[in-house]
Amino acid sequence: METAKAANGRLLWRMRRGLLENDILLGRWLQGEGGVPRPADREPLARVLDLPDQELLDLLLGRIEPPEALGDEPARDLIERLRRAGTVPPDSTRGT
Repeated sequence: METAKAANGRLLWRMRRGLLENDILLGRWLQGEGGVPRPADREPLARVLDLPDQELLDLLLGRIEPPEALGDEPARDLIERLRRAGTVPPDSTRGT
């Protein structure tokens, strides 16, 4: 059985994508999670990361709805949190 540390490491590696936009959006979410995915998010995140880069970007930006394979409650909850994380600039509290 894979340890939690190894599972997180594998997911973190898979989060490195071919599109910079995906890297930024996923990185914002991960930053809000304290740098590691929650244990309950590991399996749905792995399924989200199975999407091709452009489809993942469209999903994160809300351009498309989740495919049937991501229609369960844990995946939909994760997708909603990923989308929310992508809409708030990471340094939005900084004054101008």
